Amino acid sequence: MRTRFAPAPTGYLHIGGARTALFNWLYTKKNNGCFLLRIEDTDLQRNREEAVSGILDGLKWLGLEWDEGPYFQSERIHIYQEYAKRLMSEERAYLCFCSQNELSKMRKKQTEEGKPPGYDGRCRNLTKKQRFILEATRKPTIRFSISEEKIIFFDLIRGELEFDTKTISDFIIVRSDGIPTYNFTCVIDDSLMGVTDVIRGEDHISNTPKQILLYKAFNFNPPRFAHLPLIFGPDRTPLSKRHGAMDVLEYKKEGFLPEAMVNYISLLGFSTEDSKQIMNKNELVSLFSLERVQKSPA
Repeated sequence: MRTRFAPAPTGYLHIGGARTALFNWLYTKKNNGCFLLRIEDTDLQRNREEAVSGILDGLKWLGLEWDEGPYFQSERIHIYQEYAKRLMSEERAYLCFCSQNELSKMRKKQTEEGKPPGYDGRCRNLTKKQRFILEATRKPTIRFSISEEKIIFFDLIRGELEFDTKTISDFIIVRSDGIPTYNFTCVIDDSLMGVTDVIRGEDHISNTPKQILLYKAFNFNPPRFAHLPLIFGPDRTPLSKRHGAMDVLEYKKEGFLPEAMVNYISLLGFSTEDSKQIMNKNELVSLFSLERVQKSPA
């Protein structure tokens, strides 16, 4: 078994991210697996250098030491570009020259007609001559070409989930600046790094069908997926700064013990059969099970 925690360094390690790391760590340790750390730093405009050290320091303070890594996606751009070329050569992806203004007008028209907004595939069948003319004045993105099918996968927490690709339009895998997108890099890295189990927040459920399509396109075996419930504040909305959510290292500054934080975070969406409330990490490892993780928000 190989799992990973893959944060983007756009901010601090908050409670939600810490819980994702902890549940991955507990699940891996219980199954004698390998816990990887990967920093998904391809968003150059939003990355913060101090966030990387903050994430690493936060994990270390909680005692969630990784077995491999940290790997940095910014150092792997050439790998993603090769895989994008492969999809292009196999006609599973194509150049899209649509501007933001054109895409906005497209979505507005679809909404006015009562249709779900999405890309209509207008660049999918451009001729070589049309592409040549457009390339002279525009920097294209690369879109993955989707075929109509039903995608069914088993979530280790939620059971069987089904998606129809009619609800998913051809999505961008490489932006116009040459930087690959999240879904694309995630699939390539998880495959090349041998990740067998992906445990992440339920806000990623909508990404899963897109990723499964990419796994199939590359003939990669998809990992097992488990999507954790969101953590809500007292007003039953997702936990955020307005609720006082903060960097886990702030709790360290305020005198909290890491053992207490791990115990507290472990109970956000997980419970033991006897509803035990106080546990050290060894006890958590022995008692942890994805079957005991709730589906509803924590």
